[in-house]
Amino acid sequence: MISMTNVVKRFGEQTVLHDVSFSVEEKEIFGLLGPSGAGKTTIINILAKQITADGGEHSIGADPLQVGLMLEEDGLYARLSSADNLNLFAGIYGVGKSKVNEALANVGLDDAAKKPVNKLSKGMRQRLALARAIIHSPKVLFLDEPTANLDPVTARGIHKLIFGLRDRGTTVFLTTHNMEEAVNLCDNVVLLHKGTIVEQGAPTEICKRHDSFKTVPDLEAVFVKMTGVKLD
Repeated sequence: MISMTNVVKRFGEQTVLHDVSFSVEEKEIFGLLGPSGAGKTTIINILAKQITADGGEHSIGADPLQVGLMLEEDGLYARLSSADNLNLFAGIYGVGKSKVNEALANVGLDDAAKKPVNKLSKGMRQRLALARAIIHSPKVLFLDEPTANLDPVTARGIHKLIFGLRDRGTTVFLTTHNMEEAVNLCDNVVLLHKGTIVEQGAPTEICKRHDSFKTVPDLEAVFVKMTGVKLD
């Protein structure tokens, strides 16, 4: 469904992605893991055609209108209400008002439908951006740090939503620096450090390969072992 082969990206004289290769199967939850500055958002931007790679090949097995995208910069219209923000995109995707209400309910923003975006907390804005990304039941969904800034209860609700989307046929590609979250959510992961893949595979198998599986898989210990870098 998603693939990258030997992708290189440079900004000026700095190379931020070094020969990156991986593939994602249909109906998979795939995690791209690493600290801030590792190159995670750059990879999503390349796959979503926001920026162009300097080398290699990449593809998504879905029409652009079948792709959902939630980036760190939410791009919401601050003076419009939550519902009106979603209504704009409902029109673009050709879905009805019921989908707007459903998307707001799925992220726990039913009560904020008429509230202007500039009156929402950061976490609420983040949930609204997620609602916008899923309003059209995308075939492929990109999520950049989907639970950052959210409290544990809300984050668990987002996890449940992601599983539901996968069960209904969506391929989910997410970035996170939360290794525990990745173990709980992802079928397969890539560990990224300074634009280079240092390990990839199923979280449990990675941890077994690196003797980092006690009572639960410990991906963070694997990352520290391989890079010497502790995550925030």
